[in-house]
Amino acid sequence: MLRVGVKGGGCAGYSYFMDFDPAVREGDTVLEVGGLTVRCDPKSLKLLAETTLDYETNLMNHGFRFKNPLVKRSCGCGESFSV
Repeated sequence: MLRVGVKGGGCAGYSYFMDFDPAVREGDTVLEVGGLTVRCDPKSLKLLAETTLDYETNLMNHGFRFKNPLVKRSCGCGESFSV
């Protein structure tokens, strides 16, 4: 199962994370997306409202990119954000 969430840290205040985690935690929201089970804790779910997750490839880099409409500011490297 994939766990997606937000943790405190980075130069702007919050950063995203994704990790494989078999543990079920109290309050988790569980979604089935394309046959994959995705879990998210309640606090992260509020900060991820309306967020989309895309895989991008371009000349500078490639990888997963969170597109979060709640973000007010992000750091220069794009790894952390504030709401």
